[in-house]
Amino acid sequence: MGGKKKLTLSQAEKALMREAQKKEGKKETKTKEPARVEKKIAGIIPPNPKDEKVIKEIQRMKVLTPYTIASRFNLRLSVAKDFLEELCRQGIIAHVSNGRHIKIYKPM
Repeated sequence: MGGKKKLTLSQAEKALMREAQKKEGKKETKTKEPARVEKKIAGIIPPNPKDEKVIKEIQRMKVLTPYTIASRFNLRLSVAKDFLEELCRQGIIAHVSNGRHIKIYKPM
């Protein structure tokens, strides 16, 4: 009842081509080298909230969410959430709204 099924014509043709290439010892197809992409590790240490560059960068943004801060300053989301709460306590930004999972802030 079971057993191996018959290959389609294109699969059989490809298998024959592979066997022929093995016998010749050559490869006709080009092998692509994997692109080297360095993965940046998200930072654990938030930027200094009293730094003028950081404050100017934040004030240029219309809306502040943990994701925007994390992507802009290369931080983890948990660190970005804590950073935004600290800025809100200092009065640099104001809390606008929050949903179930996200808090939205705006610069003062």
